[in-house]
Amino acid sequence: MTTPMQLALEQARQAAAEGEVPVGAVVTDAQGQVLALARNAVEAGQNPLLHAEYLALTAARAARGGKYLADCTLSVTLEPCAFCAGAIASLRVGKLVFGAYDPKTGAVEHGPRLFTQPTTHHKPEVIGGVREQDCAALLTDFFQAKRDA
Repeated sequence: MTTPMQLALEQARQAAAEGEVPVGAVVTDAQGQVLALARNAVEAGQNPLLHAEYLALTAARAARGGKYLADCTLSVTLEPCAFCAGAIASLRVGKLVFGAYDPKTGAVEHGPRLFTQPTTHHKPEVIGGVREQDCAALLTDFFQAKRDA
Protein backbone atom coordinates (compact mmCIF):
# COMPACT_ATOMS: atom_id res chain seq x y z
CA MET A 1 0.00 0.00 0.00
CA THR A 2 1.32 3.43 -0.95
CA THR A 3 1.55 5.84 1.96
CA PRO A 4 0.65 9.53 1.74
CA MET A 5 4.34 10.44 2.21
CA GLN A 6 5.29 8.19 -0.71
CA LEU A 7 2.72 10.05 -2.82
CA ALA A 8 4.10 13.38 -1.60
CA LEU A 9 7.62 12.26 -2.54
CA GLU A 10 6.37 11.35 -6.03
CA GLN A 11 4.90 14.85 -6.33
CA ALA A 12 8.20 16.36 -5.14
CA ARG A 13 10.14 14.37 -7.75
CA GLN A 14 7.78 15.63 -10.46
CA ALA A 15 8.28 19.19 -9.21
CA ALA A 16 12.07 18.79 -9.49
CA ALA A 17 11.70 17.43 -13.03
CA GLU A 18 9.71 20.58 -13.86
CA GLY A 19 12.39 22.87 -12.41
CA GLU A 20 10.44 23.60 -9.22
CA VAL A 21 11.80 23.29 -5.71
CA PRO A 22 10.96 19.64 -4.97
CA VAL A 23 8.15 19.82 -2.43
CA GLY A 24 5.07 17.63 -2.66
CA ALA A 25 1.93 17.48 -0.55
CA VAL A 26 -1.03 15.17 -0.08
CA VAL A 27 -4.28 15.67 1.85
CA THR A 28 -6.10 12.59 3.10
CA ASP A 29 -9.41 12.29 4.93
CA ALA A 30 -10.09 10.42 8.18
CA GLN A 31 -10.36 7.12 6.27
CA GLY A 32 -7.02 7.70 4.52
CA GLN A 33 -8.57 8.47 1.15
CA VAL A 34 -6.58 10.94 -0.94
CA LEU A 35 -8.48 14.20 -1.41
CA ALA A 36 -5.72 16.14 -3.18
CA LEU A 37 -2.16 15.87 -4.46
CA ALA A 38 0.02 18.85 -5.32
CA ARG A 39 3.57 20.00 -5.89
CA ASN A 40 5.25 23.38 -5.93
CA ALA A 41 4.23 25.47 -8.94
CA VAL A 42 5.96 28.76 -8.11
CA GLU A 43 8.02 28.91 -11.31
CA ALA A 44 5.30 27.61 -13.61
CA GLY A 45 2.78 30.11 -12.26
CA GLN A 46 5.32 32.87 -11.62
CA ASN A 47 3.58 33.22 -8.26
CA PRO A 48 5.46 32.80 -4.96
CA LEU A 49 2.24 31.67 -3.25
CA LEU A 50 1.93 28.46 -5.24
CA HIS A 51 3.43 26.20 -2.58
CA ALA A 52 2.56 22.50 -2.63
CA GLU A 53 0.78 22.71 0.75
CA TYR A 54 -1.37 25.66 -0.27
CA LEU A 55 -2.35 24.01 -3.56
CA ALA A 56 -3.19 20.68 -1.92
CA LEU A 57 -5.19 22.29 0.89
CA THR A 58 -7.11 24.50 -1.54
CA ALA A 59 -7.99 21.53 -3.75
CA ALA A 60 -8.99 19.37 -0.77
CA ARG A 61 -11.23 22.06 0.66
CA ALA A 62 -12.89 22.53 -2.72
CA ALA A 63 -13.38 18.77 -3.09
CA ARG A 64 -14.91 18.47 0.36
CA GLY A 65 -16.90 21.65 0.38
CA GLY A 66 -17.30 23.51 3.62
CA LYS A 67 -14.78 25.65 5.40
CA TYR A 68 -12.47 23.38 7.35
CA LEU A 69 -10.38 20.22 7.07
CA ALA A 70 -10.52 19.22 10.74
CA ASP A 71 -10.58 15.47 10.10
CA CYS A 72 -7.84 15.60 7.47
CA THR A 73 -4.11 14.99 7.41
CA LEU A 74 -1.66 17.03 5.36
CA SER A 75 1.49 15.11 4.46
CA VAL A 76 4.27 17.25 2.99
CA THR A 77 7.91 16.59 2.19
CA LEU A 78 9.24 19.76 3.87
CA GLU A 79 8.45 21.54 7.12
CA PRO A 80 5.90 24.24 6.21
CA CYS A 81 6.84 27.91 6.05
CA ALA A 82 4.90 30.63 7.90
CA PHE A 83 2.50 31.12 4.96
CA CYS A 84 1.62 27.44 4.77
CA ALA A 85 1.51 26.98 8.55
CA GLY A 86 -0.96 29.87 8.68
CA ALA A 87 -3.11 28.16 6.04
CA ILE A 88 -2.99 24.91 8.03
CA ALA A 89 -4.18 26.73 11.14
CA SER A 90 -6.86 28.68 9.27
CA LEU A 91 -8.28 25.53 7.68
CA ARG A 92 -8.10 23.72 11.04
CA VAL A 93 -6.25 20.76 9.57
CA GLY A 94 -6.31 17.93 12.10
CA LYS A 95 -2.83 16.52 11.55
CA LEU A 96 0.36 17.68 9.84
CA VAL A 97 2.97 15.12 8.83
CA PHE A 98 6.18 16.42 7.28
CA GLY A 99 9.47 14.95 6.09
CA ALA A 100 12.53 17.19 6.08
CA TYR A 101 13.07 19.85 8.71
CA ASP A 102 13.70 23.38 7.42
CA PRO A 103 15.89 25.41 9.80
CA LYS A 104 15.98 28.37 7.38
CA THR A 105 12.33 29.00 6.49
CA GLY A 106 10.37 26.40 8.43
CA ALA A 107 7.75 27.78 10.81
CA VAL A 108 6.57 24.69 12.70
CA GLU A 109 9.68 23.37 14.49
CA HIS A 110 11.87 26.35 13.54
CA GLY A 111 11.53 30.12 13.21
CA PRO A 112 8.25 31.41 14.60
CA ARG A 113 7.02 27.93 15.64
CA LEU A 114 3.55 29.08 14.72
CA PHE A 115 1.62 26.32 16.45
CA THR A 116 3.20 27.09 19.82
CA GLN A 117 2.06 30.72 19.78
CA PRO A 118 -0.79 31.58 22.17
CA THR A 119 -2.46 33.66 19.45
CA THR A 120 -2.69 30.69 17.08
CA HIS A 121 -6.24 29.46 17.57
CA HIS A 122 -5.85 26.03 15.96
CA LYS A 123 -2.93 23.72 16.59
CA PRO A 124 -2.83 20.48 14.59
CA GLU A 125 -1.17 17.31 15.75
CA VAL A 126 2.35 17.49 14.26
CA ILE A 127 4.61 14.61 13.29
CA GLY A 128 7.95 15.65 11.78
CA GLY A 129 10.80 13.69 10.28
CA VAL A 130 8.78 11.10 8.33
CA ARG A 131 11.08 9.78 5.59
CA GLU A 132 13.29 12.72 6.50
CA GLN A 133 16.39 11.44 4.68
CA ASP A 134 14.52 10.80 1.43
CA CYS A 135 12.84 14.20 1.55
CA ALA A 136 16.04 16.05 2.45
CA ALA A 137 18.05 14.26 -0.26
CA LEU A 138 15.64 15.47 -2.95
CA LEU A 139 16.17 19.06 -1.85
CA THR A 140 19.94 18.71 -1.43
CA ASP A 141 20.33 17.11 -4.87
CA PHE A 142 18.10 19.74 -6.51
CA PHE A 143 20.03 22.69 -5.09
CA GLN A 144 23.42 21.04 -5.72
CA ALA A 145 22.49 20.61 -9.39
CA LYS A 146 21.48 24.30 -9.52
CA ARG A 147 24.87 25.32 -8.06
CA ASP A 148 26.74 23.05 -10.47
CA ALA A 149 24.89 24.39 -13.52
